[in-house]
Amino acid sequence: MWSICSKMVKVGMAKPCGLVKTCHLVKPISATRITGRYLTHQKGLPSLPVPALQQTLERYITALEPIVEVEELMNTKQLVSDFQKPGGVGERLQKGLERRAHNTENWLSKWWVQVAYLDYRLPVVIHSSPGLVLPRMNFNDKEGQTRFAAKLIAGVLDFKTMIDNETIPVEYLGGKPLCMNQYYEVLSSCRLPGVRRDAVVNHAKSSSPPKHITVVHNFQFFMLDVYNSDGTPLTVEQIYVQLERICSASLKTNVEPVGILTTQHRDIWGKTFVNLIKDRTNKESVLAIQRSIFTLCLDGPMPEVAEDGYRSCAAAQMLHGGGSLWNSGNRWFDKTLQFIIGEDGTCGANYEHAPAEGPPIVALIDHVVEYTRKLEMIQSSTGPLPMPKKLHFNITPEIKKDIEEAKQSMDVLADDLLMRVIVFNQFGKNFAKAHKMSPDAFIQVALQLAYYRMHQHCCATYESASLRMFRLGRTDTIRSTSSASAAFVKSFDDPDKQNTEKVDLMEKAVKAHRSYTNLAISGQAIDRHILGLKMQAAEEKISIPDVFKDPSYAKALHFRLSTSQVPSKTDCLMCFGPVVPNGYGVCYNPMDDHINFAVSSFNGCKETNAAGLAQAVESALLDMRTLLEQTPRAKL
Repeated sequence: MWSICSKMVKVGMAKPCGLVKTCHLVKPISATRITGRYLTHQKGLPSLPVPALQQTLERYITALEPIVEVEELMNTKQLVSDFQKPGGVGERLQKGLERRAHNTENWLSKWWVQVAYLDYRLPVVIHSSPGLVLPRMNFNDKEGQTRFAAKLIAGVLDFKTMIDNETIPVEYLGGKPLCMNQYYEVLSSCRLPGVRRDAVVNHAKSSSPPKHITVVHNFQFFMLDVYNSDGTPLTVEQIYVQLERICSASLKTNVEPVGILTTQHRDIWGKTFVNLIKDRTNKESVLAIQRSIFTLCLDGPMPEVAEDGYRSCAAAQMLHGGGSLWNSGNRWFDKTLQFIIGEDGTCGANYEHAPAEGPPIVALIDHVVEYTRKLEMIQSSTGPLPMPKKLHFNITPEIKKDIEEAKQSMDVLADDLLMRVIVFNQFGKNFAKAHKMSPDAFIQVALQLAYYRMHQHCCATYESASLRMFRLGRTDTIRSTSSASAAFVKSFDDPDKQNTEKVDLMEKAVKAHRSYTNLAISGQAIDRHILGLKMQAAEEKISIPDVFKDPSYAKALHFRLSTSQVPSKTDCLMCFGPVVPNGYGVCYNPMDDHINFAVSSFNGCKETNAAGLAQAVESALLDMRTLLEQTPRAKL
């Protein structure tokens, strides 16, 4: 239901770049490429509204109440009052936004992609790109790995046929149709590194759409055509034969892991990239990767861990590859979609976040997993296949030095991340439903309780909400920390409070979350509107209003809890890193009778501990269940 956005910190404070350098290897294509029946569908969707200024500012003050001090709040109220004076700067910016909304398909989407992703300069690894972990598959050798990979590729191509034919069923939320544009963004697309700002390119609707995927094995890249000359996709057996050829042609491991360059700080990678593609062979190889439909990573072993640590280790592999000694070089992290398959049955994906949120990725994954489970029809080969093309790189001493630096940076990054995956199996979303509560709101209130128990204060909390009811909609913020949630978590362990009062406070907290969620998905939340006002000021070359320089504003955007619900049919789980140094990343998938959680934190921060928060979440969920079961609730 909700989409994921793992990189939203600082977006409200980002400074729009002036003149910027972007990659000129490929010219970015316009975001909207839908035709035919989907064009009709898209045109029928409403435009994203610009909320009323006074409404947003009042809700902003309300959102600050549980996370800032009383004195700070008094000062903020004065700044807000000055900002919204009749004829003042707030009114001017609001009118500018309304004009922009009238003249564009979506007043927010282009700004959002720019500020949240393309201007963001930390590595996409951990800081931006989510990973996705599938259930462990039933194989543990090279043959099992390649056979499963062949089925997976065929499954993705089957989904691609639905995209190409525009036969993907339109999705609905609360009876309202959703924007389907993101489905057209995830295949044949790639992020392009630049200095100060990146770009995104999509080749799906170019004059000659790509017919190949990229396969990476032992840090070596191959271009694998996945369609026959008559336009039909290769059969599973044909793909398997080709993957075997690739594995045989890439047995040596003493090669430079060029892919690890994509793990670097974006400005560093942008400069390296310019040098890398000066060489014609390198430029052709890079272009083949960027143009490919998707990337398939056939991984080597991952670190051996105890069974109870397997899921956490697998999540780390999907998120960052484990470092330079493991599989971080067996990637091209700029690629929008990378499927990752290990020899031991570990499977999943990593995706670059700029083109899309989680739900389209999960829908694709659900389709692919279902496809791989079907009984395989033995199809005879239609004739000899051309050898997959190895992509060569000429490594200069300067590029070699850049690779070594990228290895060191990646290892520091991987070592700093603590990832803890748990399967909470005491109950799932059915329990909350039985108590007439929103499962997502129930889980979010439990996260608030867990965090408060660990840190003894409430913090700004981000949960992503889908804006796909609107044309080209991305996300807004559900602010899970409310005055109602703060009252509940502060009362829960108070022995002087009666259980009936605690249940009443819990119910109010759940309802407050549900209410804000409804505001967010209907385009009436505060965060993107406030960002829009700030961006409009930059657009009109107005100096930044004082309300955006306020310490309360910085606190409001310092999301120590960055969370997302990403449900799926498959028993899988997305994961991502924290968005601030002293924060947590929490992603969860509520199933009927259990809940999958991935919790992350940075080891370099002594205040936070992902394992501790994961345990606290389990305790909070159990304690909330006990409270409900032991307390008569006449009102219900």
